[in-house]
Amino acid sequence: MAFQPIDRDTDYLLPPSVQDWLPKAHLARYVVDVVEGLDLSALERAYAGRGSDAYHPATLLSLLIYSYATGTFISRKIERATYDSLAFRYIACNRHPDHDTLATFRTRFGKEFESAFVQVLQVARENQLSRFGTVSLDGTKIHANASRHSALSYGHCEKIEAHLKAEVQELLALADAADQSTVPDGVSLPEEITRREDRLAAIAAAKVKIEARAKERFEGEQADYEAKMTARAAKEVATGKKPRGKGPKPPESGPRANDQINLTDEESRIMKVAGGGFEQCYNAQAVVDTESMLILATDVTQACKDKEQVEPMVAKVQANPEGLNQPDTWLADTGYFSAKNVDVCLAAKIDPLIAVKRDEHHPDWRDRFTEPPPSADDASPVAIMKHKFKTQTGRAAYALRKQTVEPVFGIIKSVMGFRQFHLRGLDKVKNEWTLVCLAWNLKRMAVLRPQ
Repeated sequence: MAFQPIDRDTDYLLPPSVQDWLPKAHLARYVVDVVEGLDLSALERAYAGRGSDAYHPATLLSLLIYSYATGTFISRKIERATYDSLAFRYIACNRHPDHDTLATFRTRFGKEFESAFVQVLQVARENQLSRFGTVSLDGTKIHANASRHSALSYGHCEKIEAHLKAEVQELLALADAADQSTVPDGVSLPEEITRREDRLAAIAAAKVKIEARAKERFEGEQADYEAKMTARAAKEVATGKKPRGKGPKPPESGPRANDQINLTDEESRIMKVAGGGFEQCYNAQAVVDTESMLILATDVTQACKDKEQVEPMVAKVQANPEGLNQPDTWLADTGYFSAKNVDVCLAAKIDPLIAVKRDEHHPDWRDRFTEPPPSADDASPVAIMKHKFKTQTGRAAYALRKQTVEPVFGIIKSVMGFRQFHLRGLDKVKNEWTLVCLAWNLKRMAVLRPQ
């Protein structure tokens, strides 16, 4: 059996040119080609021009996009990859930006990722990768960079607060006593008092924030309550009869005992996750083109439910440049349904297909081949939309939702490996989600490009 020789003393372990390191169709080449063709003048102007020469923004942005596309999210690991990986070496031009440079760039220029995101979509449009006619909206819960065990409820705050205040009084009494023989050896009473007072100050700050959230929630619930009462009164005047059933219950002001705040990332929220249980999460939203599976718009919200996300996501899509801002059809599941959301889509000249209820698991086979009678001429927008769901065309269009937006989330989480945000705070998390979706779009465009 003949073996190849073990030789580590060759003068060139790599080809002398970085262009010879990777295959022509490699993803790293495509990322570099697209990013270096973007208008990054806003990023370039942000550099002061003092000190040693900085790494070019195109290099750092390409490194971040490729690292997120291939499942490397930690700046120290990205720095290490510029030594270990040929693809990372190629992007970095055989240089090695340190982890602090990468982390600072990601945090400092997070807002500029939105401009790059839109420009990449324009590249996809110019290359005719899609007509961007039908889009799907969905959300997914992504873990925050915080543990749910770091959450503190309002009720627990009050219990700990009372306990700590009692301990402070006890320690103060011991400090004032002439005989301190009962104090264990090694105990510094001033330090123990200061430690508890610091904790009391932190708890007081947490309570203030919980109370502010409770006030905001009460104002929203009060507005809904007054709107419902006004509607009931108008119905009573119109019909001359008192509406049936109990009236809406007025909201209660003030924080509840189970209202929580997370001490690590206070802007994250406890949310129910797939598979059961609750975790500290954010709700990431994405509008996905059904033809190309490219993401057209992104957002992150603290709301556990999706119902209020249609209007802001429609606005985000319409803020895109021409050719990317006017889809024909809008698909969404039952979590997004409301009469208001239907009206929002129609006002934006978009045909909504938002599921009103879950379909039966085993409908009669004849339903797939039958058409319903025409809808009434005076039917409401919701009734018209419900009628479309009964048609074969409507059912076929809505079927695209499950096979486009949900696979995108699945690939981002299971293939790219992005299951948790690495930054903290809503604004930074939004920027990181934009970076994730930017990486997905370039990864997808590399597959869709003509070979």
